[in-house]
Formats: sequence, structure tokens, C-alpha cells
Amino acid sequence: MTNTAGVTVVGVDWSEASTAAVRWAAADAVRHHDRLHLVHGFSPFTGRYGSTMPALRALHDELVDNAKDFLAAAVRVARDAGGEELTVTTAMPEEHPAEALITASRGARALVLGASGAGGFTGVLAGTTAVQVVSHAQCPVVVVRGRAAPAAGPVVVGVDGSPFSERALEAAFEEASWRGAPLVAVHAWSDEDLLGGLGSFPLVVDWEAVRQDEELVLAERLAGRQERYPDVKVDRVVVRDRPRHQLIDWSRQAQLVLVGSRGRGGFSGLLLGSTSQALIHHAECPVMVVRPDGE
Repeated sequence: MTNTAGVTVVGVDWSEASTAAVRWAAADAVRHHDRLHLVHGFSPFTGRYGSTMPALRALHDELVDNAKDFLAAAVRVARDAGGEELTVTTAMPEEHPAEALITASRGARALVLGASGAGGFTGVLAGTTAVQVVSHAQCPVVVVRGRAAPAAGPVVVGVDGSPFSERALEAAFEEASWRGAPLVAVHAWSDEDLLGGLGSFPLVVDWEAVRQDEELVLAERLAGRQERYPDVKVDRVVVRDRPRHQLIDWSRQAQLVLVGSRGRGGFSGLLLGSTSQALIHHAECPVMVVRPDGE
């Protein structure tokens, strides 16, 4: 992932979660020298019914006016958070919020959503709209949740040893470099992942040898990147535990946690995997989901 797009997109509705997402996205856009693009997908009822029946047309116009009001309020929040140097643009396409955001994600550096709220795309992440956005966006998606992230906290990335976590790891190095933050690379492994059907025979396993193998997996994934990002201090965490437990624990002190969209062991499983789903629902800091190239 390279910082060439120059646009951070954020989904906007009338919820407190949306306001928090706008604040976070504004600060992040300034950090990356991006333009901030606020998008509100607006489709209460469109088509012939809304245009031909006077009562519905009047209600539609009232809803449009209300939407314009809170979009303008979101612009003020963004400017307060980002300062005069931040360029802010808006869009209110009359289409489903998920479709509007997926379209806006094309060519963007990142797309930002609130973790809860009304209006679909910032709704609870089990909702179909948010699933569509995170699953189909053409750029990394940040779900802003939890407490205000500490400015001095580390960037944390889950590394599962699969090619699918490669782009998340690359994004994590870039984010740590931009933020001037240390990077914590977490590789967690469990008995179940390794033993499979042999779980009833743990004594046949040389756990020290397994630990050394898992450390090698992480070292191989980090190889070369530390040379490309000499300004980033990297802490390696290799632990015998469930990945979601480790990443949720780290989210309590991190300023950002990154995972890939797919991977073995569910580490980067997008909503279908237990780890990413747990992070989206329970992390105490923003979570970035990064999809591999070509998906």
C-alpha cells in the first residue's frame, strides 16, 4: 500500500459514532496529507413514488434538508479536528449507503466507518450494510471504535504467516512510520491450530521446537521491511494463545490495530473469521481491515 491516492473517505450519518469517525478521519487525513471526503448515502425512497406523490415528495425534500444539515455539521467537526490545512469535500448520492461508500472507496487511500449508530454503514458491524462495505471496499477500511486512542500508543498488526497478511503488514509499517509510532507484530498460535485431530496426544509435541518454528515464521514475514522502514521500532510478540485474545488485549494500549481480510486460523478472516469479528465488536481502539491486492 502506498500513499498516492490522496483521499480519505468517511461515512457520515447522524449518530455519535459517525461524529467520532469524522474526527478520527480528519486527523488521519491531515497526517497523510489527504483530502477528506464525507459521504452520506441517502435513499429513503426514490423513484416514481417519491417524485409523483406530493406527500411523499414533501417528506423526501424534508429528509434531504435534514441530511444536508447534519452533513454540514460533519464538515464543521472535520474542520475543527483537522484545522485550516484540511481540504473537505462532500457527497450525498441518492443510493444505498453501502453502494455509495463502495463506489467512493475506488481510488481512496482509506475508508472510515463508525463502529455503531444508525443509518446502516455505521450500524453494528453484524449489519448487512457494514458487512458489504468491509467486504467489498476497494481500499483498507478503518472501523473507529473504543476510547480515544493514545497518541503515544503503538500500531499493532496481526501476522498469521499466510500471504493474506502480507498487505496488512506492509500497511502497518507505513502507518507506524507516518505516525512516528512503534510497531508491535503479533503472531499467536494455539494447540488446536497445530494439533488438529491429535489434540488428545499433546505429549508427542516438542513445544519448544514449535515455538522456535513460529518465531521463524514471524521473522520471515518481517525480513526486508525493517530495512525499508529504519525509523520504525519493531517489537515481536510470538505467543501460544488465541489470536483474538492477544489482539484485543493489545487494543487496550494501541492507537491502531491492523488485520488482513483473510488468512489461516481466522487471524485475518473478514467477519467470517472469529478474530476479525471479535476485533470489530470488542477492540478498544480503531481497527483497520486490509484486503489483499486483486480482491
